[in-house]
Parts: sequence; C-alpha cells; structure tokens
Amino acid sequence: MVFNKTWQATGYDLPKKQKSQGSTKDNSKSKTKLLVVDDEPRLCHSLKELLELQGYQCEAAIGGAEAIQALQHATYDIILLDLKMPEVDGHEVMRFIKQHGLQSDVIIVSGETNFEEATWALQQGAHDFLRKPYAHGELLHSVESALQKRQLKAENSRMQKWLTDSERRYRFLVNNSPDIIYMLDEKGHFSFINNRISCLLGYSDDDLLGKHYSEVVHTHDLGRAHLTFNEYRAEPHTTSNVEFRMMKKGANALPDMLIESQLITVELNAMGIYEESEDNKNKQFIGTYGVIHDISERKKAEAIINHQLYHDVLTSLPNRILFHDRLDIAISHAKRNSKMLAVMCLDLDGFKIINDSLGHMTGDELLQAVAQRLHINLREGDTLARVGGDEFNLLLPEISRREDAAIIARKIINNLKQSFEIDGNEIFIGLSIGIALYPEDGEQMDVLVKNADMAMYHIKGRGKNGYEFFSNNMLGRISRHNSLERGLHKALEEDQFVLMFQPQQAIDTGKIVGVESLIRWQHPEEGLISPIDFISLAEETGQITDIGEWVLRTACAEYRRWHSQGISGIKIAVNLSAAQLYRTDFVETVLDILEENQMPGEMLELEITENSLVQDIEHVVEKLRQLAEHGIQVAVDDFGTGYSSLCYLQTLPLNTLKMDRSFINTIQSTEDQHSIISAIVTMAKDMELSVIAEGVETETQLEYLRSIGCPQAQGYLLSYPLSADSTLELLSEMH
Repeated sequence: MVFNKTWQATGYDLPKKQKSQGSTKDNSKSKTKLLVVDDEPRLCHSLKELLELQGYQCEAAIGGAEAIQALQHATYDIILLDLKMPEVDGHEVMRFIKQHGLQSDVIIVSGETNFEEATWALQQGAHDFLRKPYAHGELLHSVESALQKRQLKAENSRMQKWLTDSERRYRFLVNNSPDIIYMLDEKGHFSFINNRISCLLGYSDDDLLGKHYSEVVHTHDLGRAHLTFNEYRAEPHTTSNVEFRMMKKGANALPDMLIESQLITVELNAMGIYEESEDNKNKQFIGTYGVIHDISERKKAEAIINHQLYHDVLTSLPNRILFHDRLDIAISHAKRNSKMLAVMCLDLDGFKIINDSLGHMTGDELLQAVAQRLHINLREGDTLARVGGDEFNLLLPEISRREDAAIIARKIINNLKQSFEIDGNEIFIGLSIGIALYPEDGEQMDVLVKNADMAMYHIKGRGKNGYEFFSNNMLGRISRHNSLERGLHKALEEDQFVLMFQPQQAIDTGKIVGVESLIRWQHPEEGLISPIDFISLAEETGQITDIGEWVLRTACAEYRRWHSQGISGIKIAVNLSAAQLYRTDFVETVLDILEENQMPGEMLELEITENSLVQDIEHVVEKLRQLAEHGIQVAVDDFGTGYSSLCYLQTLPLNTLKMDRSFINTIQSTEDQHSIISAIVTMAKDMELSVIAEGVETETQLEYLRSIGCPQAQGYLLSYPLSADSTLELLSEMH
C-alpha cells in the first residue's frame, strides 16, 4: 500500500493497532486540536495522518511562516514543532507563542541534537523535545503526556476558581447580608461583626470589636438581650425571634426624649458556641454567634398591607370597607350630637368610552387625576372613597344645612369641567352626584348609601353632569329604571325598536332636503318610549353600539325602499354614539351597510356630538376622513353646547353644523339681536359649511333664521317625527 510505503520510506513505524482496526477516538482526544509544523510537506502530512488515526483533530503548517499565520487565526492545544526550518524557523515560532501569551503546549520534533538547542526550547516553555527519527510510541506518549498535563492544569484551574468563587460568595453573602451577622466571646464582647452594622446603626467594625453588646442595646431590653446573647446551657441551643431595640451610634448621648427616634427594633437569633473539654465529657461555653434581623421593613410592610386592606390601591383613597367604618362612626356621632351629615355617590360620565378607546392605563391615570382634583374642595374631616371602577363615595360629617352639601357638589362639578392632560390627550369628563342626608333620608348606613346611589342614577337619567338630592318619589323611577334595563336586553332580539324620521327643510324654498332618523322603543308594556329614557341606559350597559348599528342599517334599508319608489335626492341623517366611533370595525361596518343597500355615500349624513370628539379626536378624524372619501357627509349635532373648538372644525371633514335648540328657543322676536346664532351662521358660510337649526317651533323663529341666511331647519313647526310609512307617503307627494 502507498500509505505503508510512505511511512517506511521516512523511517517511522506504522502503529500496529491501526493496521487492522479503524481509529478509536475517546472524548478528550476528539476535542484536542493539534498543529503539526515542519518544512517537509510529506513528513508533515504523514504525521498529521498518524495523529488523526489516534482520534485527534489535527492541522498541518508547512514552515514557520504558515504556522504563525495559523496561530493568528485559530487556537491549538498542542503544537508539534520542528526547529530547523528555512526563513522562519521554530525558534521564531516559539518566540511568537511566548510574546502573544498563547496557551498551547509545544513538543519540539527536530533533527537538532544540540544540547543547547534542547535546553533553550525547554526554557521557552516547550513540554518535550523529541529527536528525529523517533518511534511512534514515543511521539504518541509525549502527546498524551502533554494532553494529561493540560487536563490536570485545567482541572486545577477549575478547582482554584471554584475555591476562589466560593470564598468570594461567602464573603459577599456575609458582608452584603441584609442582616447583622455577629460573634461574641464568652464575656459578651463582639469578636466579629459584618458590614451591615454600619448601614443599620452607623457603627464601624472598630467601634464595636472588643466592646460589650450592652453598649448597643436599649437599657429597658438588656434583660432579654442577656438571656439571648449568653447561652449558658448544658447543650447547644438556638434562641429564635427575640425582639428588642438597638440604639444607633451616638443615641446614648441624646436626651431621653430624643433616643426613641434613634432606636431600631430588631429580631435576633442566637446559638451558643461550645468547645469539647479535654476529657470529652463536658462542653465549655466560649461564646455566641447568630443573626440580628432588622424588622423595621417588615413592620412597614405590615403597615402597607393594613393600608391596602382599607384603601384603594390605584388612588390610595379609602375603600368601601373604610368608608363604611367611618360612616358608621359619623352616624353615631351625629346621633349623639343631633347633627346632620351627607353621603354622596359620585359617578364619572363617559368613563367607559374613554377607558375603551384610550386604554386601561390612560383610564387608570385619569382616575388618579380625578381623585386628586376631588380632594381640592373637601374639609379635613371629610372622607372620599373609591368604591368601584369609576364610582366614588363622599362623606360630609357635621353639616349644618342642606345647602352645605349642594355647595360642595357644585364646586366638585365645576372643578371637573376643566380638561385633564393624560399622555398627550386632552380629556373632558363629567360627573353625576347623588346626595342623601342624615337623618331625613335614612338613619342607617346602608339606607343612606343606597338612597345616594339612587339619586345619582336619577341625575344620570336626566342628562348627567349634575347633582340631585334623594327624594321618595325616586323609588318609583328607580324601579322603572331597573325594569327598563332588564327589558333593554330583549328589545333588539324581539325587534321592539322602531325608526321614525323628522324632515329637514330648505328655509328659502320649503323643500324637504333630508330627514333625521330617530329611534323609539315600542315597549310591550309601556308603549312608545322616547330615546331620552333609554339611550343613557344603553350606554351604561354597553348595548349602545348594537343599537346604533341597528339604526344605521334600518335607515339605509329605508332609503333603498324609497329609491325603489322613485324617490331620490333625500339625504338621511343618522346619529352616532361615541362608542360606535371608537369601534375598530366602524368604517368597514358603515361601508358594508351602504353596499348592501346600494346607497350612494352622498345620501348618508352621520351626526356626531362635540363631546364625542374631544376624547380621541385624532382617531375620529382618521375614520371620518376614510368615510368622506366615499362621499359620506358629516354633521356636528347640538353645536355650541359642548366643548366647541375652531381647531376641530378645521380638522374634521365636516359638511354641516346643527345649531342646538337651546339657541333657537331664545328667539322671541325678529327684531331682537341674537349674536351667537348670527355668528354660527356667518362662520359656517365662511367655512363653506351648511347649517341646520334644530327645534324650530314658531313662525317667528323661522322668519328670523330666514333673515340671517340660515339655509335649513327642522322642528315641530315644520313636521313632527313620522313613521317610515308616513315619511314615504310625504316624500311621494312632494315628488
């Protein structure tokens, strides 16, 4: 075989094991990386093959220059190096290894027989020196020896590192322990103490080493400390969880009245240290060691837990439990002293929409800001509590008259009218307040809270953002409220809603140009119910989005019916709730409904209120612009009564302003000046917007609107809301 002839020609013996078997690689050999360096290529590669047959990873470098290049790019465990090489010899390679601090073991494999050369190589750190030619067993033994040396060195390094790390960890744990670790001698003097004593009490090691423990223990606790620190018992025994007070550095020089502030309550564990006697029969007490734990944080934690038990975590206000406790005490005090007190239930208006549209984190920050602002007008003895998501209770003890509670309620509502700035959003929030008085509205805690809650729901049903005192006639209204809430869940399922339409006329021609869709609830027991009685309820229960979609879908279906009867050019206006606007699928829903009914976008006008815009105007603008691209019209309903801003008028893709009926009601004569109405009409013309005057009920009002150039009107003077069939009949007559 060529392989055998190669080895025979070079004067080396082929390993006998390898003649009949494949290589056997153990784990350590397979991970060992060798570099063979020789200027004779055949010899170099032959040696490489020999080592690979033994299971080593091996690379070859022809000459010293190639070896240095290899060492610059890779790491080798063992290097087999020839000294005598042209240009860059082995000496230069050895110097490179030493200069660069390479951790390779070098075995010199050279024809040099010079003793000085061998001595020099070993002084330079070579592991072994083999003279050519050599027996393969000698070479492999030298390689294995170098490998074992490396393994022993690595193991030793690991052990040394483990010991060093262990000592470091021990030292770290002792010196950085949150507890004081100490040792006392048999007389009670400190023989060791860790660094924690400095942080906790202000002492250094030198201050206490050799000093008696009594110098840091409060005088009144020395008896307990003596029993703990001195373990004079027959057998080792551990004392645990002994509490006493320790004094900070310098506290013993202070007057008695000031020492208390320089004391820290600690919890101590101690164990006696004993030494066997010479006869091994008795044990001699030689001191105490243990741990002193600062329990001030635990005491603080207990205080926090106790606080959380009686306080709301988000706002830090008293919770329902603490409120009831204080109310119970206040009632007892009021009864003894014949005093009045007031209980208020406060509920934020529109909080659910803000929470859903801007996210719960913004909602939480808003609640915190509201809680802070509510405190502004309260007296020291008043109790404001958070008892639900956006619901608060307020206790006003010792008031003199009914008007005192009303004054506080008005101040609170006025304070909340100013916007809140939360994460770059300008947020407006309203407040509904119900008030119950002791003793006229109840003498029991539960009755007062229930009646205040009832009054709060009553004001919500009457338009929100106000306050109202409890009265007995509310009982029937609340009962009806609960009945309507139960019935509302069935109304959509059982098709109890009906849609009516109120015509909108062009003032100059009297022509009907559009209709507003108005929902009614055909209740099976109560008959036709106005939206004013159930829309706010639908908002509270979250059903407003489903109801709003029903209105939109029904109105567009009605347009399709009119169109099939040859009626065209009549725009349908549909009111939108804020909750609908903030739905992620709102735009898609509107466009799908238009497509289903083959209704041009120009024939649909969406009416939104100013208050629904201010919560998240950027998202609203984007959605309305998407709809405007399909020709859909946008109107601002009840214009002038909300948080009006020219900014949003310029930002939104608006088409129409609907002037609120409260302005129209002020028109009593065509001779009077109504600057707000005139300003709205003029501004709308300048901005190329249409104006619809709502609530027109008299000829005088209509005539005045005509005189100032108001283009459109709707109201009872022109037409009451009509059923779908009646609307179709009216439109057919006009066409």
